[in-house]
Amino acid sequence: MTSHEAAAPAVPPSPEDTPGRPPARVTSRDVARAAGVSQAAVSLVLGEKWRGRVSPGKADAVRAAARELGYRPNLAARSLRTGRTRTALLVVPALTTEFFARVYTGAARIAADHDFGVVLYPSPEGIGPARDPFASASAALDGVIASSMAADALTALRPAGLPLVMLDSDPADTTASATVNLDIADGVRQLAAHLTGLGHRRITHLAADVDSWTFAVRARTLADALAGVPDVELRRVPTALGVDAGLRAAHTALTAPGPRPTALLCDDDIIAAGACKAVRRLGLRIPEDISVTGYDDLALAVAVEPELTTVRLPAEEFGEAGLRALMAVLDGAPADATTLPVTLVPRGSTAPPPDAPHNTTRPGGS
Repeated sequence: MTSHEAAAPAVPPSPEDTPGRPPARVTSRDVARAAGVSQAAVSLVLGEKWRGRVSPGKADAVRAAARELGYRPNLAARSLRTGRTRTALLVVPALTTEFFARVYTGAARIAADHDFGVVLYPSPEGIGPARDPFASASAALDGVIASSMAADALTALRPAGLPLVMLDSDPADTTASATVNLDIADGVRQLAAHLTGLGHRRITHLAADVDSWTFAVRARTLADALAGVPDVELRRVPTALGVDAGLRAAHTALTAPGPRPTALLCDDDIIAAGACKAVRRLGLRIPEDISVTGYDDLALAVAVEPELTTVRLPAEEFGEAGLRALMAVLDGAPADATTLPVTLVPRGSTAPPPDAPHNTTRPGGS
C-alpha cells in the first residue's frame, strides 16, 4: 500500500439537504470517503497522475465512486491551475450511420471517467473544410480526435497547433500526434478467405467511391488476397455510400456482359443492403444464386433477410482508444500507433456458389 492509499481520515458527513436549499455539491472528500481512500488519492486518480502511486484497484474504486455520486471537479479552477480545458473535439463525417455514434459513445465513456468533455462535430456532408466551431480552438480545446473520412474538415483547426489523434488513418501520417486504427486489412482478408473457402471464384467488389485511406486499404488488400487464388476473377464496381447507390452498383455488376459474379463483396453494410435489393429485383436468390457480404456489422446487418455476413468493427472500443491516445499525448507519453482487431461474422447471406453441390442447404457456409 502506498502512502496515498492509507485509510482516509474520518470525515464528518455532509450536512443534510434542507427544504428550499439546493442539494450540497458533491466534493472530493465525499468521493474519498465512498472509495475508502484519501483526498490526495482522489486527486491523483481523477487527474490521471495515479500510475505508480495508487493501485489499479483503488483507482477503479475512485472512478466508480465519482460516477455513482455524480462528482464533477471545479473545472474552471483546474483550468486556471493547469492551463488545460480538459475538452476534446471529435470530428466525424455526417452522422448517417450508427457507427460514428458508437465511436462517440466510447470516447464519452472514457472522458466521463477522467473528467474530460467531448464535443461532437460532424463535418458538413462529411466532406470539405468546416468553420472553426469555436472562436479560438486553441483556447477552448486541449486536442482533436478525427476520422480520416472527415480529414478535410480539419483545415480551420490546424493553425491552432492542437494535438491531433487520427482514427482509421495512415499510421505514417506525420501531421497526427497519434493514430488509432481498426485492422481493416485483416477484415478484408477474412472475407476473401470465407468466400474462396466456399468455392467462389467470380467475385465483384462493390467499392466505396470515397477518397479515404480506409477504402484504399480495402481495395488493395482484396486484390492482394485474391491474387494467389487460382482461377479467381475479381471485378470492381465503384459506388457511393448509400442503399440506392449500392442497388445501382449491384445491378450493374449482375447484368454486365460475361459470366455473372457469384459473390458481391461490399465495402460496408449499407452498400450491401442495396445489393440485396438488386439481387431480389433481378429474380435471384440470396445466398443460393448470389452471396453478399458487408462490412461494419451495423444493426442493419441483422435487419435484412437473410442476415448479412459481415465484419464486426468494435466501434465503442475504437472511440475509447482514441480518447485514451489523446490523453496520453497530453501527458507527454509515447504516441504509439494502436490497431484494434476485427471479427468476421458469417450469417445467412453467404453460401457455396450455384454450381457447388448442396448449396441450398448450406446457408452461411455451415
